Amino acid sequence: MSLLRLKPFNADLAADTGLKRCLTAFDLTLLGIGAIIGAGIFVLTGLAAATQAGPAIVLSFVVAGIACASAALAYAELAASVGGCGSAYGYAYAGLGEIIAWIIGWDLILEYGLATPTVAIGWSGYVNNALTAMGMGLPEYLLHAPGEITDKLPMGGMVNLPAALIMLFLAILLSIGVRESARFNAIVVAIKLIAIAVFVSVSVFYINPENWQPFMPFGWNGVMAGAALIFFAYIGFDAVSTAAEEAINPQRDLPIGIMVSLAFCTLIYMVVAGLLTAVAPYHTLKVASPVADVMLRLGHAWAAGLIAAGAIAGLTTVMLVLYYALTRVFLAMSRDGLLPPMFASVNAHTKTPVRIIIVSGIVMATVAGFTPLQKVAELVNIGTLAAFVLVCAGVLAMRIRHPDLHRPFRAPLGAFFPLLGITSCVYLMLSLPWITWERFAIWLIIGLVIYFSYSRQHSTVGIDASVSCKN
Repeated sequence: MSLLRLKPFNADLAADTGLKRCLTAFDLTLLGIGAIIGAGIFVLTGLAAATQAGPAIVLSFVVAGIACASAALAYAELAASVGGCGSAYGYAYAGLGEIIAWIIGWDLILEYGLATPTVAIGWSGYVNNALTAMGMGLPEYLLHAPGEITDKLPMGGMVNLPAALIMLFLAILLSIGVRESARFNAIVVAIKLIAIAVFVSVSVFYINPENWQPFMPFGWNGVMAGAALIFFAYIGFDAVSTAAEEAINPQRDLPIGIMVSLAFCTLIYMVVAGLLTAVAPYHTLKVASPVADVMLRLGHAWAAGLIAAGAIAGLTTVMLVLYYALTRVFLAMSRDGLLPPMFASVNAHTKTPVRIIIVSGIVMATVAGFTPLQKVAELVNIGTLAAFVLVCAGVLAMRIRHPDLHRPFRAPLGAFFPLLGITSCVYLMLSLPWITWERFAIWLIIGLVIYFSYSRQHSTVGIDASVSCKN
C-alpha cells in the first residue's frame, strides 16, 4: 500500500462531526489575538532586546512577521479551499499525503503540548507576584517542582501548585463548551489590550532617542537570532485553523481570523518593542516582566499593576487557545485512526471532546506542576517552523495536483509567498542552536516509530484513488 494516502477534499464540510458550529470570524480573530499576545510581548520582547537584537528587536519582529505572514497566506488558501479539515495536519493530509500529515501533527502536538505547561509556569510566577503584593504570597515549595533548586530551596520544591491548578481549570472550561470558552477568551483579550494601551499612552511621554543608539548593537546576526527567539511569540495564529469544524463558515471566516489577528498583533508587537527600547536602555530589559518593570522605573506603580494584570490575562488566553488547539489536532488524528480511537469521541451534551481534554489536562498539569522546565521556546519554535514549511509546500503541491480546485481565497503573486514562507522559515530554523535540532530529530524519530508500528496499520482514510475534488 502506498505511503502517500490523500484525504478527500472538503469531506468535513457537510459531515456531522459532533462538534458545534458556533464561531464567527470575529470569534476566530479573538482566538488568534488570544494566542499571539502573551509571553512574547510581556516577557520575550525584553529578553530578546537585551541579549540578541537591542533596539533592532523591531526589525526582528518584522522578519518573524514576514515568515508568519507568508505561512498565514498559505494557511488561509488551504482553509478556504480544503475547508473543514482543520489545522496544518488536515491541510497536509489533503495536499501532501498521510505520512507528511503525521509528521506535521506530531510537530503540532509538540508545539501545543509543550508550550501550554511552559506558559503555565510563567503564569504561576506572575500570579504569585500579585498575591505577594496583597500579602497572600505562597510558600516557595509550592511554586517550584521537585528537583528545581533555587537559593531558597536547596533541595528543590514540592509542586508548582498554581501552574497545575490553572491547567485543571482550563480543562474544565474547555470541557463545558467552545462557545463558553470563546466568551471567556474575549473578556480576557479585552483586559490585556487595555493593559497594552496603558503602556503605550504612558510611555510615549518618556521617549529618549539616545536609547536607540546604537540601533543594531549585535549586528544583523543579532536581528536574526532575535527573530528566531521571539518567533515563540507568534505560535498560536495557526491555532485558529484548528477551529475549522466549529466555525460557522470556515471557508470565509478562517482566512479572515488568521490574517486579521496576525496583522493586528504584529503591529502591536512592533509598537511596544519600539517604545520599550526607546524608553529604557535595551541592556536593562532582561527582567521577568520588562513592560511592567519600565513603568515602575518611570514612577507609575498603578500602570505597572495594570500591566501585570494584563500579563496574567495574556498568558491565560495563550494557554486556553494552545490547549484548545492541542485537543482538536489530537481529535482529528484519532478520527483518522492515526492515534487510538478511544480519543475520537465527542460528548453529546457539551459537543466537546471531553475525554481528550481531561486526559491531556491531567498530563499537562503534571508536567507544569512537577517538571522543572528550562528553556523550551527554541524546541517549540523549530517544531512550529517545520510545520509552516510543510504547509507552504502543501499549497504548491495542491496547485500542481489539483489546479481546478475551487479556491475562494488564493495567496497573491503566484508561488512567491509559499516560496518566501519556506525560505524564511528554514532560515529561522538554521538560526537556532544545534542542540535544538538534535532534540527535534529525537522527537521525529519517536513519531515515525509510532507511525510505522501503529498508525499506518490503523489508518481509516482511503488511498490515493479515493480522492475527490469538489469544485
